[in-house]
Amino acid sequence: MISSLKIIDASTVLAGPSVGMFFAELGADVLKIENAKFPDVTRTWRTATESTESPVSAYFSSINYGKKYRSLDLKNSEDRLQFLVLIKDADILISNFKKGDAEKFGITDDVLQEINPQLIHGKISGFGLDSDRVAYDLILQAETGYMSINGTPASGPLKMPVAFIDVLAAHHLKEAILIALLERTKTNLGKTVHVSLYDAAVASLVNQASAYLMTNTIPQKIGSLHPTIAPYGEIFTTQDQEQITFAIGNDTHFQKLCLYLDAEELALDSRFEHNQQRVIHRVELLEILQEKISTRKTAAILNWMEIQHVPCGKIKNIAEVFESEKAKTLIRTEIIEGQETKRVSSIAFQTVKPI
Repeated sequence: MISSLKIIDASTVLAGPSVGMFFAELGADVLKIENAKFPDVTRTWRTATESTESPVSAYFSSINYGKKYRSLDLKNSEDRLQFLVLIKDADILISNFKKGDAEKFGITDDVLQEINPQLIHGKISGFGLDSDRVAYDLILQAETGYMSINGTPASGPLKMPVAFIDVLAAHHLKEAILIALLERTKTNLGKTVHVSLYDAAVASLVNQASAYLMTNTIPQKIGSLHPTIAPYGEIFTTQDQEQITFAIGNDTHFQKLCLYLDAEELALDSRFEHNQQRVIHRVELLEILQEKISTRKTAAILNWMEIQHVPCGKIKNIAEVFESEKAKTLIRTEIIEGQETKRVSSIAFQTVKPI
């Protein structure tokens, strides 16, 4: 089914293009439309070491894979006609046009559905279809609470180092499009589905939202720590000067950690016996555990914890991540406009048992 789909990706930046890439990886025919004078701006979002002569950047490459490319200016009547011809037999259109652009270009939903009643139009906006406010991921992270709870009291508010809200919105749009495709098998009709970055962000606050809504407590910046689990997110330095962290989700995990550290008495200490007490006394616990962990080597700790099913991980940089054979299987390479590009797959699921 997917391999027979024809998709027009008329979106820019990250959220929309990543949806197009998702379908391209699944085998769909994806055509990315760009304005020749004003192509996708991420082509110019280069790191300091990238060539200014390159037609594509690493950023652009990260969410454009397996696509074909075509330049069309929708303000030009001839180009608009070519676009509408493409719409006629397309299955999906992905767009993030600014408010008023569809009317200006003459490609409103009414026009598109008249040309192709089976078309599924996936729209992405920043703050909703009725808002013309310019929306970048940073601004959404600021205005939907993420920056206020990310960082530490010392650092102040911090954004996450990926366009996290774009990624979330893209996943929501994929779900909406897939549901629309499923419905189309019964109705033979398409529809327009829409996701705003704002809604995707707020909907993803999950436990932090419930903590406020149910207790009226405003979450604070606590770095990597978990507000209701300890030890969880504390950073420990090992004997070989590497950093590790634990996600001690239950009392059994904690008892096993204490056993490994020859500190069984901690699991019986009223300050640390149960999770809520550990949260209250987490600073004292951190100091005690750090002293003991500093006498153990990273590899030994990780090996023992894995065998005992205690969640523990080494804090790795990106280079270390891609030294792993597991991570390497997710790398996708493609030549775009004469340049070798690399990115990680947009697909994390696997077919376990073919039918």
